Amino acid sequence: MTTTQHPPARPVSGGVPAELRLGRFVPALEGMRALAALGVVLTHVAFQTGATGQPLLGRVWERFDMAVAVFFALSGFLLWRPHADAARGLREAPGAGRYLLHRAARILPAYWVVVCAALILLPNAAHTAGLRVWVSNLALLQVFVPFTLTDGLTQMWSLSVEVAFYLVLPLLAGAAVWLRGERARYRVPVVLGLGLLCLGWNLLPVPTPEGIHADNWLPGYLPWFATGMLLAELAGLPAPRWRRIAGNQWLMWPLALAAMLLAATDLAGPPGLKHGQPWQYAMKMALGAVIGFGLLAPLVLRPDRPHRFLRGRVAATLGRWSYGIFIWHLAVLSIIFPVFGIVPFRGHFVIVYVLTVAFTLPLAAASFALIEEPVRQWTRRRFG
Repeated sequence: MTTTQHPPARPVSGGVPAELRLGRFVPALEGMRALAALGVVLTHVAFQTGATGQPLLGRVWERFDMAVAVFFALSGFLLWRPHADAARGLREAPGAGRYLLHRAARILPAYWVVVCAALILLPNAAHTAGLRVWVSNLALLQVFVPFTLTDGLTQMWSLSVEVAFYLVLPLLAGAAVWLRGERARYRVPVVLGLGLLCLGWNLLPVPTPEGIHADNWLPGYLPWFATGMLLAELAGLPAPRWRRIAGNQWLMWPLALAAMLLAATDLAGPPGLKHGQPWQYAMKMALGAVIGFGLLAPLVLRPDRPHRFLRGRVAATLGRWSYGIFIWHLAVLSIIFPVFGIVPFRGHFVIVYVLTVAFTLPLAAASFALIEEPVRQWTRRRFG
């Protein structure tokens, strides 16, 4: 949800199409990022207005949380792509220190502003914000410290998981360093095997304190990140047949829709916030991986396709603001109800959604223009 794309450093040759080489900017990914951010907003509004209790459609609104699978797959693709290219001799792999510095500069400044605003200004959050809540939220440790997800910031569990992936990625890249040159052809099955192996994470008896669930830790969500890593590996293969099949939007997008509808059943867990059985958790992760792969594969494997809506100016702008949309929307949602006199869990789903988006967008735009982009540009100028 916070990964950016950068243009290539130098031209290369080989069997890979030019538009796929060296991390070329893929405009349609910005539009998909925007849709994922709006999907996260939708599922939270649906819960807060009681729309998830509607017959049939309620389960669908609830499963828009699968937008997180798209975010994680995007991160996996964009952050693993330099390592996939390096394994095939197309560029040098990024250094771990510089990579982590840029990741911190990208996510932390704007995030800290939201945390401080929520814990100081939102009454429910401020009332319960002791030292442990402050430290856990500022350090993105909410999934490890019990009862530290608080009003206006509960969505940050996924950012905590994503940061864990950022930290682990250099270790994964180091472990795969021997899969280079001629052995690079084994990278696809290895990444696929990693994702399949982690589907069984919730089957393990991992002891946790009350208020903490091990299925919210990184290993449980690695299948979604591995989906993007797999796409990064496939994009580097000079295999037109793969791109024709996996890059076919008329095949992949209906597949993603089918997975979404299946996820809205008991296969992916019980309705509401009840904790499902381990097999249901594994099924949800598998279906999320299919959704992420199905939505992104046509964009990254066939970037020559027009995808006019996803590449349009509005979608691109919302994509640039998507991180701000994600980090601000729950704080905005928490004040929509009292300001407009709407009773939570009593309906007005569409009205609350429109109001939440309308008031979140200016904050997201300000976050991008005043914090995110200036810090990113300063970091690039200062450290390269």
